Amino acid sequence: MTSSAAEIIWKDDALPVSARFDDPYFSMVNGLEETRHVFLSGNDLHSRLRDGFHIAELGFGTGLNFLATLYLWRQSEQPGRFHFTSFEAFPMDEPEMARALEAFPELTSLANEFLSVWKGIDQVCDLGDAELQVIGGDARETLPVWQGRADAWILDGFSPAKNPELWGADLLNAVAAHTAAGGTAATYSAAGHVRQKLTDAGFEVERIPGFGRKRHMTRAWMEPSA
Repeated sequence: MTSSAAEIIWKDDALPVSARFDDPYFSMVNGLEETRHVFLSGNDLHSRLRDGFHIAELGFGTGLNFLATLYLWRQSEQPGRFHFTSFEAFPMDEPEMARALEAFPELTSLANEFLSVWKGIDQVCDLGDAELQVIGGDARETLPVWQGRADAWILDGFSPAKNPELWGADLLNAVAAHTAAGGTAATYSAAGHVRQKLTDAGFEVERIPGFGRKRHMTRAWMEPSA
């Protein structure tokens, strides 16, 4: 499967909603704080980021998770660079990403920097201290043949009820197979079947407090090698 363009409906002229999955791209309450709580804290990135650290993601969307990570990296004044690989079947075009990211003034300068070097999917985007690649197509096809291994996974597909393709056993098994020893994964979903599939794939799994009106989320990790 090749990638197809995202189909966007704008709610209140500011919140992008996927017409294909009838789901918003980020929280209507505070998308940036949700990203920080669920994905950055959920993967304990505040203490784990280091030169060469590799983050992988299911669902690039607006690029919010990448920019929030880049903000954290620069705030921590880390030396070196990190790598960020995302798998996206329905990429937004550049004007749509720019419009969506206007919701986060704190990230404006980073968004402008990112969009100035963004070349689209399947191209390496080099920001000096961060290397980004968004791999287009169905992750069920592209992830199994990916040569990388992630230290942390951001599992940010649309709701499992609306986008079950990104939450199937085969794909989560592929996530596990491409996770470094001691690596982690985090998702806003606390659905029992998602936690069970992560467990079956070899992760240790726990349910922890979620963001905003979501009572719970899921954190998972691979035990370090003996």
